[in-house]
Amino acid sequence: MRLLKYLLVVAILFNSCNKVKKEEKFSEKTNLIATNELKDINLSSGKIIRKDSFPSKIVKPRTVDVWLPDGYSDNKKYGVLYMHDGQNLFDATKTWNSQEWRVDEIVSELVNKDSIKEIIVVAIWNIPEIRHQDYFPQKALDFLSLSDKENMIKNSKKHNINMTLEDLNADNYLKFIVEELKPFIDSEFSTLKGYQHTMIAGSSMGGLISMYAVCEYPEVFGGAACISTHWPGVMPSENNPVPAAFFKYMEKNVPTPESHKFYFDYGTQTLDKYYPQYLADVDRIFIDKGYTTKNYMNLEFEGADHSEDSWNRRFDIPVTFLFKK
Repeated sequence: MRLLKYLLVVAILFNSCNKVKKEEKFSEKTNLIATNELKDINLSSGKIIRKDSFPSKIVKPRTVDVWLPDGYSDNKKYGVLYMHDGQNLFDATKTWNSQEWRVDEIVSELVNKDSIKEIIVVAIWNIPEIRHQDYFPQKALDFLSLSDKENMIKNSKKHNINMTLEDLNADNYLKFIVEELKPFIDSEFSTLKGYQHTMIAGSSMGGLISMYAVCEYPEVFGGAACISTHWPGVMPSENNPVPAAFFKYMEKNVPTPESHKFYFDYGTQTLDKYYPQYLADVDRIFIDKGYTTKNYMNLEFEGADHSEDSWNRRFDIPVTFLFKK
C-alpha cells in the first residue's frame, strides 16, 4: 500500500513538472513574438503593431511593423502587402531624410473609394549595413563570369559597399519572409493566405528583391511592385554586366502570366536617370512570356527622382494594380 502511494505521488509530481515545462516553453515562445501597438507615431489612419528584433534562425533580427486599417476586424479577411525598407513607409518625422511613402494615407484612400480590396501592410525594416546584401538577387550571379563577379565586388567597395560574394544574402532574406515571418502574420492576423492575395513591393534595390521574390516563390507571392527598380545592381557604370545577368535570370524564372502580376516604373532624375535604358529589355522579357497590360506595367514618370517624395506621388498606381477589386 505504501509503495502504491509512493508511486502515485511520484506520478503526480512528474506530470506537474511536465506541465510546468510545457507552460514555460509556451510562454517563452509567446514572449519571443510578443508585439505592441505603437503609440509614438504620426498616422493619418489605422494603427501599427510592432515587433522589435523579430526572431529568426535565418537572418539577422530586424524590426517588423504591421499596419492595420481603421475598422480592422478578425471577422474579415485581408490581403497582405509585404514591403521592404519598412522604416520609411509611414512617418516622415522619424525617417533619415524626413520623407515617407504615405502608405497609410494612400491605402486608406483607395479602400474608402472602393478601388482596392482591404489589405494590411507588413513593413520589414532594412538593416542599413547589410541592405544591399539582403536585396541583391543572388541567383543572378550564376549568369556572371568569375571576373565580372570580382569586378562587381571591387566596384561596390569603391562606393563604400563593403561585401564579398559570400555576403550576398537575398535567398536567406526571402526564406525568412516565407518560412518565419509569413506564418506568424497569417496566424496572428486575419489574412487571406493564398498567393493571389499576397503581394510584395519595394523601391530601388527593394524593387529588385520584390521581382526576385515572385520568381523564387510564385506559390507564395502573386505579384510585385518594383518601383524605381535599380537595374544596375551596383553603382551605375559603363559596360556593367549586372543588368544582363538579371535579365537572363528573369528569362528563365519569371512565372506564368495566368496567375501573376508585375509592376515596374522609373523616373528620369537623379539615380533614376540611369533606368530608362533598360525599358526595352524588361518589356521584351515579359512580352515573350505572354504578359499583357492586364498583368504587366512598366511606366515612366518624367521629372521624378529617386526619393520617397517621388514614390508616394504614384504609389496608388501599383497598389491599385495589385489589389484592384
